[in-house]
Amino acid sequence: MIKLSFIFFVTIGFQSGESFHHPTTVGRGVTTKLSVHEDRIKSSGCGLPLVPPGNCELFDPEKEGLHQGTGDLMCRISAGSSYILPKGTSIVTSAPPASAEILDAQHWLEHLDQNGNLPLNFAKPNAPVIATLLARSRIISEDAPGDIQHIVLRLPKDMHYVEGQSLSVLPKGVDPVTKKKYAPRLYSIASTRYGDILDGNTVSLCVRRAEYYDPNTGLADPSKKGICSNMLCDAMPGTEIEVAGPVGKTMLLPKSPNTDIIMVATGTGIAPFRGFMHRLFMENTVARHMFGGTAWLILGVPTSGGLLYKEEFDAMLKNARSGSLKIDYAISREMRNQMDGGKLYVQHVIAQNAKVFFDKLDSGACVYFCGLKGMMPPILETLEKVAKENGLDWETKLKSWKSNHQWHVEVY
Repeated sequence: MIKLSFIFFVTIGFQSGESFHHPTTVGRGVTTKLSVHEDRIKSSGCGLPLVPPGNCELFDPEKEGLHQGTGDLMCRISAGSSYILPKGTSIVTSAPPASAEILDAQHWLEHLDQNGNLPLNFAKPNAPVIATLLARSRIISEDAPGDIQHIVLRLPKDMHYVEGQSLSVLPKGVDPVTKKKYAPRLYSIASTRYGDILDGNTVSLCVRRAEYYDPNTGLADPSKKGICSNMLCDAMPGTEIEVAGPVGKTMLLPKSPNTDIIMVATGTGIAPFRGFMHRLFMENTVARHMFGGTAWLILGVPTSGGLLYKEEFDAMLKNARSGSLKIDYAISREMRNQMDGGKLYVQHVIAQNAKVFFDKLDSGACVYFCGLKGMMPPILETLEKVAKENGLDWETKLKSWKSNHQWHVEVY
């Protein structure tokens, strides 16, 4: 009866055409599988116990284990306690060789986007969580138009994100028109997964205060101000703010550390690229140590006083590997383009460097655009014009870049 029970158990454990998988968890968040092809199961009796004890037909450690065909396993079993390591065998110790270069690397959040996983919707807008404002600061000069602030929020425990994702902020109050709660506002995240204070528990936003100025009086009309942006830009440290997310799958860094990236931003569209660049050029992460590509940032602002995070970017230029980081500014009210002598915008910077732009993308680079939606039409017109001047089919070229996941756009 014992034998029959064993046969029944094994038989129902393997269905026709199915491979045997034995999942094993190794460490935190890492899963490995020992997989046996169905042909081998069939040849051994489709799961019936026809294989003698000790036979390695179903699973051979020499082939599928860590011994990798060295023949070492059976030798060790046969020798038992008298086994002696072969002469010349290297013994790995916990200490690295004296000649090794040791690099610090924070790593406890590197699993967030491994194996195709992403942290998504820790909280949804209909069930938000509470974040706490830690600090905020105006990051443009007093003579620059408008008000743009860098805002740091403390997130709830276990709420994480990766570079390129966005966070929803829910303004307090009720919309006087709809009589319903204000709709959530989506903001691109401006920090790395570790946050500005590197504890993995904060998120930073780059927020422009939305204001409406009466064209006749030139004065701001408070009745038409942006509800969410003004709430954030006026909040004091300790203020509790409802948030949801994170969301976003399109503005992510390439999987290969050797892929070149091009970042084109206007105004607060710099947010995701600040996160990218801190990860690749400032933080002591594996991503920074492994990055073998190049990064090119094109940032458009109206005045030099409105250059966002310039001090940080200057530090990155000094910190980056030689030739790995290039930054071009298009300061529209202070610079002139080479085409018609008019104001310089991001599309002109692209046009003036058209060959480099096209060559990089044709070689596999990824390009990212972020900012007001009005930035894209002139950029697309410029690229189409350049393509035609060089005898290229623009529609085919753009379609190819998109199908290869090289073209990423986030505008608002």
